[in-house]
Amino acid sequence: MKQPAQIEFGKVAEVTFWFWVVKIAATTLGETAGDAATMSMNLGYLVGTAIFAVVFIIAVAAQIRSNKFHPFLFWSVIVATTTAGTTLADLLDRSLGIGYLGGSTILLSLVVGTLALWHRELGSVSVSAITTRKAEVFYWATIMFSQTLGTALGDWAADSNVGLGLGYEGGALVFAAGLALVAVAYFWTSISRTLLFWAAFILTRPLGATVGDLLDKPHAAGGLELSRYTATAALAVFILVCVVLLPQRAERLTR
Repeated sequence: MKQPAQIEFGKVAEVTFWFWVVKIAATTLGETAGDAATMSMNLGYLVGTAIFAVVFIIAVAAQIRSNKFHPFLFWSVIVATTTAGTTLADLLDRSLGIGYLGGSTILLSLVVGTLALWHRELGSVSVSAITTRKAEVFYWATIMFSQTLGTALGDWAADSNVGLGLGYEGGALVFAAGLALVAVAYFWTSISRTLLFWAAFILTRPLGATVGDLLDKPHAAGGLELSRYTATAALAVFILVCVVLLPQRAERLTR
């Protein structure tokens, strides 16, 4: 008789509705915190990227070395990828002069390439198949590239000079509509759940980027000109409350 699959738990968060709520809040925080460091504190994109890259490396190393799922550690790594992604994208697009479209194209290629290599090496890019540290490395590399891509893509959609000119509100609506389409596909089609997960994961980042810019950019640029420090603190508190109060468990693994 065939034995039933053994269910175990991995080290990454279970994908639920609240996962996406916290993910969007984390990506928005990444935008406001990144801007606070590089603009409000006048550290510049290079120094800001270096600081947040170190934070990311420390956090992701702790996550990979851990033996079980720790909600605070997991979401700390997610936030670290969003802040590092924000400053890195701005460094590439603005300081190095690659431009939003050029940066988005390069970063999209990195996301797709990492997923393709991951699938070739391990046979699956599903979060329910992350059973080794090698898979974890691919998972976090994909997330890092997707978070950076989201900043460049969000800026490209919103910018009226060298982008699509949708503005921050328009850009947020477009990416929210994209997420809604992914949700429709999830509930009413048989499209691969893994494909839909990564599509949603990528789309939440430019959504957070445009919302973050809407909150802290000057009125003249179409933003609400809120304090970057205040917006960052409010988002951090919201994420902390969600992690503490909402059910947090690891993604189930089927072996």
